[in-house]
Amino acid sequence: MTQPKSRVKIAGEETLSNGWTRLSSYLLDYIDRKGATHRLKREVYHRTPAACILLYDPRRDLVVLVRQFRLAVHLNGDPAWMIEVPAGLLDDDHPETAIRREAMEETGYRLREARFLFKSYTSPGAVTEVVHFFAALVDIADRVAEGGGLDEEHEDIEVLEIPLDEAAAMIETGEIFDAKTIMLLQWALLNRANLTA
Repeated sequence: MTQPKSRVKIAGEETLSNGWTRLSSYLLDYIDRKGATHRLKREVYHRTPAACILLYDPRRDLVVLVRQFRLAVHLNGDPAWMIEVPAGLLDDDHPETAIRREAMEETGYRLREARFLFKSYTSPGAVTEVVHFFAALVDIADRVAEGGGLDEEHEDIEVLEIPLDEAAAMIETGEIFDAKTIMLLQWALLNRANLTA
């Protein structure tokens, strides 16, 4: 599918905050499909790229997930200790290098192979972060460390091993409501027959 000719011109940018991530306010001139130009104001969080991974043990038919506190979820009044797939920022590494590091730090699993699946913008209306999605087959022998996150980053990550069907059911019950985790669990359900060690 071809992209339309440039219909957007940035007319101005103001940094509103520059802490953990940068928040900018933009003025842009946008030409709509009818040819009319509109001056729009938008705010964007500049987030660096990230990666996430589904760890699947085909012999035990289970997935390795993590549970950790998420402030934004807490502020919304939802259960803040979220069940998720291991994930993290790339920190200038190649996505596969980063996700191998994050899997070890969070779960203690050493990856033999990591298969790239796809990439996605999970909140493109306001966040620049693109997430690289991976999957890896693991077994109990691959767990060479405790995991739980980095002490120096005050991470407090619980490692969970959950049967795949049970994890999928947890989406419907609302126990799992993280977008990247839902996407990878759905991918695993669609591809389970081909996921063998």
